[in-house]
Amino acid sequence: MTTFVSPPDVHTPVGYSHTAVVSAGTDLVFLAGQVGIRPDGTTPATLTEQAEQMFNNIAALLKAHGLDESAIVKLTLFVVAGQDIRTVRSARVKLLGSHKPTSTAVFVSQLVDPALLVECEVIAAKQVG
Repeated sequence: MTTFVSPPDVHTPVGYSHTAVVSAGTDLVFLAGQVGIRPDGTTPATLTEQAEQMFNNIAALLKAHGLDESAIVKLTLFVVAGQDIRTVRSARVKLLGSHKPTSTAVFVSQLVDPALLVECEVIAAKQVG
């Protein structure tokens, strides 16, 4: 079980939580950085399509562990500078709904492949037993 807390003496976060506590008896599942590459190996051209595919990939990886988006404890987003972060946030809300894990977003000059516009690392928690 994971408990998310945003204490009142810190600014109110928008779309995320400030802290997460993962209880004993929980396995952590680390997802490698996910990008917007489709299962057939093609890369969409737009940020919207890449962000949606990236979050679809994350959902598929979580499902492979018997988890859904509510298991996400931490997201780290890397967005190429000059891209619209609101587009990525919209795609994120489609996956997460009202779930607000801890989160960091960083603008970067480029990802490993210049065609890629966004990448996300994920840590999830899976109850043991």
